[in-house]
Amino acid sequence: MKFETIKKVILAAIMLPFVFMLIEGVVVIRTSVNHYRNLEKDRQFADVLARGGSIAATEILSEIGATREYLAYPSSRTAIDMQRSRATLDDERRAFYASLPARDVLDEGLVGELSALSLAYSRIVAARSAVDQGRYNGSDPGSIYWYAALKQLAVVDALSPLINDPVLLEKSNQLMGIMLTYYGERLITGIGTRYLDRGPSARFPVELFVQGKVMIGEGMDHMVFHSATPIERDIVSYLGRSSQVKANAITDAILAGSRPTRAVHDVWAAAQNERMSFLQQKMIEAARDIHDTGENYSTRSHLHLTRILALCAGLLILATLVLVLAARGLRLIDRLTQDREALVGELRNAAQTDLLTGLYNRRGFEVAASALLTQAEHGSRWISVVLFDLDHFKKINDLNGHDAGDAVLRHVAGVARENFRSFDLLVRHGGEEFLALLPDSTPDGAAVVAERVRLAIEMAEIALPSGERLKVTASFGCAGRANDGASRNFEDLVKRADLALYAAKASGRNCVVSGPVVPAPPQEERRKAASGGGFDSRL
Repeated sequence: MKFETIKKVILAAIMLPFVFMLIEGVVVIRTSVNHYRNLEKDRQFADVLARGGSIAATEILSEIGATREYLAYPSSRTAIDMQRSRATLDDERRAFYASLPARDVLDEGLVGELSALSLAYSRIVAARSAVDQGRYNGSDPGSIYWYAALKQLAVVDALSPLINDPVLLEKSNQLMGIMLTYYGERLITGIGTRYLDRGPSARFPVELFVQGKVMIGEGMDHMVFHSATPIERDIVSYLGRSSQVKANAITDAILAGSRPTRAVHDVWAAAQNERMSFLQQKMIEAARDIHDTGENYSTRSHLHLTRILALCAGLLILATLVLVLAARGLRLIDRLTQDREALVGELRNAAQTDLLTGLYNRRGFEVAASALLTQAEHGSRWISVVLFDLDHFKKINDLNGHDAGDAVLRHVAGVARENFRSFDLLVRHGGEEFLALLPDSTPDGAAVVAERVRLAIEMAEIALPSGERLKVTASFGCAGRANDGASRNFEDLVKRADLALYAAKASGRNCVVSGPVVPAPPQEERRKAASGGGFDSRL
């Protein structure tokens, strides 16, 4: 079997596991990223839901209470409390809107509920102005806040179906159930209290009472059918207390048309107020639980994704190392079988020069530079690189033709050869770009030489094949480092010179820019360079 066939078989045997490993890693990473994105989206929706629930459970009700206190007992203290509750609601409302996802990921129903909520908040702003102007004396703006709370509740209800994670969805249904129960109890308590306080002649608001009972029933259904958490069990246990059972019996009696005595009324009102305080606390706990669960999921997903990426990166590095070692082994076998031909080819290529400019080509420059640095190993303390190219060279070719461009390159190569030092090495680095290696030259010294070359190029008049004469300019980038005989890798040095050249271009061209000094590599890197480092592939 021929060597080339053996090499292909070995490469195939090495590459197939590598390819399968790479495909598997891509699939795992993609799955993990999608899972992470879904959890992040669920966490965002859950955070918005928790914020909305907190506003409905706390901030709106706090402002209602503070406003009523101010209207009943106007003073500087109650005014300050009212302003503080307003600021808190406004801050939470801004945070709620800021945490909403982009409109393009929201369905039309949720967008409509958000619009209705904005309108409800605008009515609160108008009510605030009316309260400040004294137009609510003897009346109660609670219905406006009640409407806003219901709209906030509707937004929370519309957000729940957007959550995919079953645990977060269960917790969101639990929060919705608690809020429905709370607002149903609040409606019954408020309507019932006002009815009983007005005396026997007052008209009983059956519709609102029934609406409250319906909300309570829907809330309990949410909790019973969608949740079995400690919070739900606490609520069921609390509602089973004798005082709460008695309060429910009084509520049913009021709904049936009975008017309780004052003592019974007081017992019922106390039980209802205690129940609302309890449910409000449970709403706050449920909203906090949703937020904490979402954050925990996001953290765990992030850690999982990080571990997966680290594992895949490790496998990729390992597979690449195996592939590189195998390729090196094959190249070594190939070199051993073709040693004579390779040596002859290298010698022939080392003697080649660029046909247009007469300068070194890259291969010849590499051999010459290596030999020069080996000779100067003990006498040269610095090594510098100058990288330069002609400004707007493309225009020369476009306007005068490629023959004119070739003439310019030949002339610039001659000017550079005359103005660099006699022992500096020059190479046509590619196109209109040239590179010079300056042994025993600091970056400042290299910049001085480069400036001399720049001026010579600028002053030269170049005769074109058409008989016209042309003047050109060039931009220069310089970089240098302390010379280390154990290092033959000039990649970083050339990159720094290249950056300096870019800086010269950005500074307006036709100038010299010197990059920072490159420190000598540490001992460990010198050992690596001595054992396996090669000359920069760019040279």
